[in-house]
Amino acid sequence: MSSIVRPSPAQQTRRLAVLGAAIFAIIVPIIQALGNMGLSQAQFASDGNTTLRVAGYAFSIWSLLYAGLLAYAVRQALPQTGESTLINRLGWPSFVTFIGIGLWIIMAALDMKFASVVVIFASLLALLVPMLLLGNTVRDTPALDRDRLLLIWPLAALAGWLTVAAPLNLITVLTAYDALPTILSPTLWAIMFVAVTTVIAIGVSWILRTLAYPVPIAWGLVGAFVAHQDNNPALSFAALGAAFVIIVFGAIFTFGLRRAK
Repeated sequence: MSSIVRPSPAQQTRRLAVLGAAIFAIIVPIIQALGNMGLSQAQFASDGNTTLRVAGYAFSIWSLLYAGLLAYAVRQALPQTGESTLINRLGWPSFVTFIGIGLWIIMAALDMKFASVVVIFASLLALLVPMLLLGNTVRDTPALDRDRLLLIWPLAALAGWLTVAAPLNLITVLTAYDALPTILSPTLWAIMFVAVTTVIAIGVSWILRTLAYPVPIAWGLVGAFVAHQDNNPALSFAALGAAFVIIVFGAIFTFGLRRAK
């Protein structure tokens, strides 16, 4: 729960750093798009998206993600906001992730494929690992607590999207360099990606028990279903089935088991 303890000067500095990182993450894609600098995200992905891709509309989720991370960053930067356990422990991890998602736009614009993979996985792990370590605190935060509404929801949603985006980035880069091992067909590699993502989504949802995490993953997988309906029905329906399973388990964990110890 939110604490009444006011931040120390060092803690307030951390909060301002998080706010600055959030602004950086939001401003970079705007500048890149308006300035037509380097490759767009669609152009970057098109070089290796034959194995697995998502429909373009799925990336509209970034509007909500950016709004959420800005709401979190502004709220935690206010001096009157209590220095809760979650604000304290997730401050620097969120800073790293926000810087990372801004840097990813730069890596994509410069067509730095392998660097983009490193950046997106580092951004995911920097945020997701601390959230998992704070699983008990996340689960015990009341439904209407400000930390749940303005910290857990936006950060879990961002972690959820990165959970599906990071492996997608990897398989896209491997496809672009014709580096997927031939032991499996491209379709089976894509289905394996879907299966692994599903297992991770269910496992993390069990720990966090908030729908904010699995919903973006399911959204991305539905985007894969739409993108592959015409050219790869097996992959398409595997993605759709995975999205359904993730949402079902996420709902059960969130509404049925969140208070379980």
